[in-house]
Amino acid sequence: GQVFEHALTRTVTEMDNVLFTTLTMNPQPLHLDAEFAKTTEFGRPLVNSIFTLGLVIGISVGDTTLGTTVANLGMTDVRFPKPVFHGDTIHAKSTVVSVRRSRSRSDAGIVEFEHEGLNQHGETVAICRRAALMKTRPA
Repeated sequence: GQVFEHALTRTVTEMDNVLFTTLTMNPQPLHLDAEFAKTTEFGRPLVNSIFTLGLVIGISVGDTTLGTTVANLGMTDVRFPKPVFHGDTIHAKSTVVSVRRSRSRSDAGIVEFEHEGLNQHGETVAICRRAALMKTRPA
């Protein structure tokens, strides 16, 4: 139940969106083509949701798993209730959902987090649960 309100924030730029989208070989014009995006219900390009997810999890690392994570085991319940646009500033909070000892590694445990990303208006833009295999003592 421990909650981390992460102090780190990040304003998403057009370059972030275009670079991430092209590096992942995603041809979606809604992320890359401003003229196309103008014809959609959003009227402007959307930030790639997988970039948003990575950003939210990345923001959490310094407060939750830096120096202790062995591996990410999985992510579930991923949702994007609101879109992110160029210029939005994202901040995050994380909640520890569960903790247990690893059955296969005596020096580690499994922690499940719920990460929530919010924009500058306090609207939730991303939520996911992440299970991480973590050392019981930092390196």
